[in-house]
Amino acid sequence: MEKSPSPIFSVSDFLAALNQTLEYAYPFVEVEGEVASFKVNQNKFVFFDLKDAGGTVGCFMTVWQLRIPIEDGMKVVVRATPKLTPWGKFSLTVQAIRPSGEGSLKKSFELLKAKLEKEGLFSDDRKRPLPELPVHIGVISSTQAAGYVDFITILNERWGGMKVDVAHVQVQGEAAADQMIRAIKYFNEQEQLPEVLVIIRGGGSADDLSAFNDELLVREIAASRIPTLVGVGHEVDETLADMAADVRAATPSNAAQIVVPDKRELVRSLRHLVARILVRLDLFVDDMHREIKTTLTHGLTILASRVELQQSQLVNQQQVLAAYDPQAVLERGYAIVRGTVKVGSTITIEKRQQLIEAEVTNVKAK
Repeated sequence: MEKSPSPIFSVSDFLAALNQTLEYAYPFVEVEGEVASFKVNQNKFVFFDLKDAGGTVGCFMTVWQLRIPIEDGMKVVVRATPKLTPWGKFSLTVQAIRPSGEGSLKKSFELLKAKLEKEGLFSDDRKRPLPELPVHIGVISSTQAAGYVDFITILNERWGGMKVDVAHVQVQGEAAADQMIRAIKYFNEQEQLPEVLVIIRGGGSADDLSAFNDELLVREIAASRIPTLVGVGHEVDETLADMAADVRAATPSNAAQIVVPDKRELVRSLRHLVARILVRLDLFVDDMHREIKTTLTHGLTILASRVELQQSQLVNQQQVLAAYDPQAVLERGYAIVRGTVKVGSTITIEKRQQLIEAEVTNVKAK
């Protein structure tokens, strides 16, 4: 029997060889297309087709890898490894997926926003106030970004002297969301927690800011033990990270203005407050002076009235005493008789200028 010029493979060896070739030639690929036949099995596995006008390819991924909501009709870019399954079906094993185009970005944003809003992640009831004057601040940002430089510059101009710990992370691209999640976990696991956690990046396109719409990142911000302040993009930009934060800043510069007061404004405010207090204090002292004066005058009036009454009563008592004074009685011509009034006894009769002794010779009832 003539030997075949080409090797003969078993089916499994053939599939393994092709997969090895694909892995060598295309360790990963990025493919753009429209989602079709999207479904989730057993709440663990995600299946969908990626198609365009000329063809269709099947895709597979796990639920935990699906960081954004997708649905049929959305245009996406998948980062995947091409493989043949043991059943000979070609598919893409997806590691990451992102919306492509403004319409798909917006659709994905709205789907996730509705989901998280229903769970209460954006509720005002769960938002916490920031400390008025923090002395320890945690910052998550790219230290090479202009937004970070603006934040630090304004922070030091407005107050200064704080302890600022910075976690340098990517704020754009596929790795950005995971790096920011690890940074949040790092700060929340510290023995001495920062008083506020600031997450910032400057402006960019909707695609540039898409990392801040990552579901796991948004949930991590909402779960932070440390109050959070997120300042991403420009004032018109809105991300789900903004909505989940305790406080939203319009820009990184605005984040610095929110997190610390302006010492110059504070000094002016304190001076104005002191001036107002002094004016009120002067008015209070004047009021108290008038009140004390009125009270004192009223008290002196009452005291004088009581003294006058006492003097009047004293005069009356003196007049009564004078009226009963024996000497006064004698002055009016009366006499005072002393002794036992009975026949044969001796009595003394006192007149104004005379003392008379007499014997009682007769006593009879009047």
